Amino acid sequence: MPDHDWNEHYASGQMPWDSNEPDPALVATVEAGTIPAGRALEVGCGTGTNALWLAAHGFDVLGVDVSALAIDRARAKMGDGAIACRFEVLDFLKHQPEGPFDFVFDRGCFHVFDAPEVRARFAALVAAVLTPGGLWLSLIGSTEGAFRDTGPPRRSVRDIASAVEPSLEIVQLRSIHFDPHLDMPPAAWLCLSRVRAVPAQPSTGS
Repeated sequence: MPDHDWNEHYASGQMPWDSNEPDPALVATVEAGTIPAGRALEVGCGTGTNALWLAAHGFDVLGVDVSALAIDRARAKMGDGAIACRFEVLDFLKHQPEGPFDFVFDRGCFHVFDAPEVRARFAALVAAVLTPGGLWLSLIGSTEGAFRDTGPPRRSVRDIASAVEPSLEIVQLRSIHFDPHLDMPPAAWLCLSRVRAVPAQPSTGS
C-alpha cells in the first residue's frame, strides 16, 4: 500500500487495529522469557501501546510510524513518564533508525505490502538493524479462516517464508488470532525469526 494515507485513518478514527491494549501474543512471548529485555524497535507502532508496554517491562524502546498523527498520540500517551521509550515519524522502507536492536516487533506492518519483493526488502531491513542473534516478532494476517472482505491483509506461509528466509532464520511460525476478545477474531500468524549465523542454504532437489 505505497500510497495509503495512514494519517487519514487516525484523523477519522478508523483504527480497527488499535485496541489500546498490548497485544496478547507479544505479552505472552515476552513473559515466557523467549525475548529477553534489551534495545527494541517497533515498526508501525501506531499510538504506542505495545512500545510503552515493552518499555514498562525493561526494554529500551524506539517506536516508529509513517503517521505523524499516530506519533503525536503515542507521545501524548507517554506523557512525562521517566521510561526508556521514544517515538519518531519514519518510513522504515526509506530510512532505517540508528541501531542495532536486540528485538524488532511489528503487529500488522509487514503484511500490508502486497508486492513480494517489498516484503522481502522489509525482512532484509529488519535483519540489517538487528544485533547478531537478534529476534524479530511479526504478527501477520493469515489465509486461514472463513471468507471476509474486511480486516487485516491475508498472507500465506509461502508468502512469509519466501520473504523472510533469505535474510533470517524462522524460529517459530504458528497460528494465532488477532484480537482474541472478539466474537470472530481474524486468523493470524505469529512469526518469530532470528538473524542468521550462516546464509540460508538452497532447497535440496530430488
